[in-house]
Amino acid sequence: MSAIVLNGLGKVYADGTRAVDDLNLEIQDGEFLVLVGPSGCGKTTALRIIAGLEEISEGTVQIGGRVVNRVPSRDRDVAMVFQSYALYPHLNVFDNIAFGLTLRKLPKAEIERRVTEVAKVLELSEYLERKPKNLSGGQRQRVAMGRAIVREPQAFLMDEPLSNLDAKLRVQMRAQIARIQRDLGVTTVYVTHDQTEAMTLGDRVAVMKRGVLQQVGPPQELYDRPVNLFVAGFIGSPGMNVITGTLEMDDDGHYWTVLDKQRLKLADSVVHDRPGLKEYAGREVIVGIRPEDMEDGEIAGEADGFVLKSVADLVEAMGSDVLVHFPVEARPAQAEDIRELADDGSMIAQAGTEGAGTTTLVGRFSPRTRVFEGQPVAVRVDTARLHFFDPASGSSIWHN
Repeated sequence: MSAIVLNGLGKVYADGTRAVDDLNLEIQDGEFLVLVGPSGCGKTTALRIIAGLEEISEGTVQIGGRVVNRVPSRDRDVAMVFQSYALYPHLNVFDNIAFGLTLRKLPKAEIERRVTEVAKVLELSEYLERKPKNLSGGQRQRVAMGRAIVREPQAFLMDEPLSNLDAKLRVQMRAQIARIQRDLGVTTVYVTHDQTEAMTLGDRVAVMKRGVLQQVGPPQELYDRPVNLFVAGFIGSPGMNVITGTLEMDDDGHYWTVLDKQRLKLADSVVHDRPGLKEYAGREVIVGIRPEDMEDGEIAGEADGFVLKSVADLVEAMGSDVLVHFPVEARPAQAEDIRELADDGSMIAQAGTEGAGTTTLVGRFSPRTRVFEGQPVAVRVDTARLHFFDPASGSSIWHN
């Protein structure tokens, strides 16, 4: 068994900074768990604690059923892959991969067998005689991974291993890491700032903020049912649009979101799935709209109560889709989580250029759209997919 269990884990530095606060997490044997969050959220500190590179202030770490708080890093039987390749420039690929096995004085035949097998898995067989200076960035990262894999550890710990690669290589390496981990079935904890990596790689994703675990679950669960504004804004690219609206119920019992001069009619399923919304009738709420839940009304069809009228401010043709930026008369949502996401560079709805009472939204339209900058646009909103948050706490509104 190589499950990793973090129980009440805490890390406080000498200056009083609390990097990790009461982290409780169980990574199952063979699971691929991704720790994600903004810079400084504590994800790398948590990984280094598991690896034994940081002392624990509170709580326990178990690896394979054994408490390892006082076990030195070298004796924890985990292998770490860093964002820097840290290869030995004077050694060829074979010797770089074999370095740890050589230190352990394994038989030469065993070393050759393991390195050959790993090189085949990582598609490095033809490069075994090359020095690191003669390799591409992606090849160097694969060598670094090979050095970890060849040890046959209980767990892999990866700290933003793809951050030094260009966009195309990141996509390629992401697919390779997923395939290798699936084939080997080794418990893996992967730290990243990139939520796209988190969504595509992880069996489960754990979102952290200021040292505190916000939510952990399968990627789709975090996308569909975020527990708060922070998770909602961090997961998804482009990020969720968030605006301030008022929830109203008409004489027929239907609920509407009022955005200043425009209104959106909620699908019946919304209130059924979120019975807690009934408590907010007549009150302000924060409304979340994902870009992919909006479409050009000319394509999706215009229907009363499901369309926002505006003028396209910016149109970005992405090939597979078109990102359309457009202002609406609605106040931007104000909350601590939103400010933190904005500081981190996450894309969320921002105050429009037209004035304080407008917000610029981003919609992901079909490539068939014929929307142009400066032209009127009717945006069809899938109101069954709207998200709602309490303005004071930022918590997602679901139940009473």
